[in-house]
Amino acid sequence: MSGPLYVPVLPAKQHACQAYRQLTPAVQAAVLPLWNLPPRAGTHPDALAVGVRDDLWRLRKAHRHHPAWVDCPFADEGQQSALAEALSADADVSPLRPVTGPDHSEAHQNAMLRHARATGNGVGIRLMMPGHWDDVPLHAVRDLIARVDPAVEADLLLDLGAVLADRTDAAKETRRALDTLLPLFPWRTAAVLGGAFPPGLPEHGTDVEPRWDWRVWRDLHRAGREFVRALAYGDYGIDSTKAIARGPSTDNGGGPPWGVLRYTTDESYVLVKVPTRGPDRAASVRAAARDILALPDFRGPAASAGETWLRDCAHGHGPKGTGNAGVWLRVGNIQHITHVVRSLRP
Repeated sequence: MSGPLYVPVLPAKQHACQAYRQLTPAVQAAVLPLWNLPPRAGTHPDALAVGVRDDLWRLRKAHRHHPAWVDCPFADEGQQSALAEALSADADVSPLRPVTGPDHSEAHQNAMLRHARATGNGVGIRLMMPGHWDDVPLHAVRDLIARVDPAVEADLLLDLGAVLADRTDAAKETRRALDTLLPLFPWRTAAVLGGAFPPGLPEHGTDVEPRWDWRVWRDLHRAGREFVRALAYGDYGIDSTKAIARGPSTDNGGGPPWGVLRYTTDESYVLVKVPTRGPDRAASVRAAARDILALPDFRGPAASAGETWLRDCAHGHGPKGTGNAGVWLRVGNIQHITHVVRSLRP
């Protein structure tokens, strides 16, 4: 197996695409994102097709030099069909690798397998394991893998979902899963994905939450299994697994009244609650940025474009340069992805 160092699971939305494009070339080269199309359930078929094409255009624009996976795990059959058609229309020029899994419809599986044969880009097999390995329908996994053309390269994307404090056996269950899955196919890439960023807002202005998914990754390495050396690490970036499943915003009332500035340290996520409106909004956001700069683990303004933005925000004046929810997510992902890549490099 060979592949990227890091597989962030990201929403195919403007803020995440901008974050990827603002990574340095060295960091981009180590990253192969798994993009999740936002669900568009109940959309008229014509509007659905346009929405999916717009999502893919945004991804192709971001991925001029590096490949990426694309999935629609929250979609209904209409959106899955629209994705298959849109991918096929641009098969000759697209850097996007299709993803399917045993939880997708048979029609979706067949369309993605046909696309993989036609393009030579390969296919991602995403297996959701939000709990125990025994709960995974292994027969469905085997059936799907058996239908992959031997000439097609395939990637194993083992997705643990939310990995929070209650998943004390996550590392053990992951080892059990890999012991079974890795011998089933000569995988091009094998990645373990998990989301540890907490959902919701901090209860008290600032919260510090452990990076549970990172602890699972370290536990896998401590076990000393030979296959771990070939695995790619993956997470859900700087957002929660619940947030990535939200559809396009239809809120014309200005959005929620609170947002979050996020920062990643070696062991923790730091969340600082900030207002999105009101006369004190700008001053509160700048104060939150100063709190992050004061952290013992703050890596300095030169660490990435994310830290540079936090420095400029903290020391600026007036409302300009204090951002909004999309900017805060973009900045958070830039610093997070950069830090993870540097942490994974020998």
